[in-house]
Amino acid sequence: MDFRELNYVIAIARNQSVTKASRELYISQPTLSKFVQNLEKELGQALFKRLGNKFMLTYAGECFVEHARKILLIKKELDRELSDIIWKNVGDLKIAFPFMRGTYMLPCSLPVFHDRFPLVKVHVQEADSSVLEDMLLRGEIDLAFFNIPVKSPNIDYEIISHEEFALIMSPNHPMANGGIPRRGCQYQWMDLRLLKDYGFILQKPGQRTRQVADKLFKESGFEPNVLLSVRNIWASVQLVINGYGLSLVSETHLRHIIPKVKPVCFSVGNPCTTIDFVAAYRKGVYLPNYAKEYIKIVKTFT
Repeated sequence: MDFRELNYVIAIARNQSVTKASRELYISQPTLSKFVQNLEKELGQALFKRLGNKFMLTYAGECFVEHARKILLIKKELDRELSDIIWKNVGDLKIAFPFMRGTYMLPCSLPVFHDRFPLVKVHVQEADSSVLEDMLLRGEIDLAFFNIPVKSPNIDYEIISHEEFALIMSPNHPMANGGIPRRGCQYQWMDLRLLKDYGFILQKPGQRTRQVADKLFKESGFEPNVLLSVRNIWASVQLVINGYGLSLVSETHLRHIIPKVKPVCFSVGNPCTTIDFVAAYRKGVYLPNYAKEYIKIVKTFT
């Protein structure tokens, strides 16, 4: 059995279909079906059970796919190390950002990276931070950039920046002048409890921005009046500026969004709330030189 055949089984498992997997792999459906039959005969047990048109993994199949993924990840790391030694700065780099970060970080960082490493092909994914962790663990991406916490002990990370998490409101909001100076705060400080009767625009529960906001509200002892739950942080900032509620957002987002009318910002928490933006990767993985350089490039834009 070779590496190609490991990919065949993983593709069938991912698609739950021989037909779909054959299209993805650019081989004929009969060829792939025959491969599965021969492999199962060779192993002496079924890897898939057929449920209607779906190919579902058996217990043996789950074990096979789990170890196949590990083998392919080891091969990938070996290929990279050899590429670094032989060719220098030739290869693939799979990166991922949460949706909002990608909006401004990709246009900033990729042109600089391409100028330095024109022979490295970059692949980009965008998803919620919790999804990006799973993608790292499965080896689908090499680097993911998001706010901590990192949940899995099998993921290492490098801190890119420390950012203040700010409350924002329209300059016309009745509480726009309600902040007070406080040591250790970048902005005027606001007690969130003063805002419990006002409406908030928050992100979806799977986003780290929302998780940090929920923790702040819990510490403040009240459930916020959520006017709207949106994934798009840029949209929430624009809504705030137009007087449609309050929101909480990272200061780096604010620096890159650059609205025509700037919202009023306040520090919140005790005495303020900071979050760490990190470059994450699987623990023990080999990072080629160009991957390390991409992390440095991202740092320059935060």
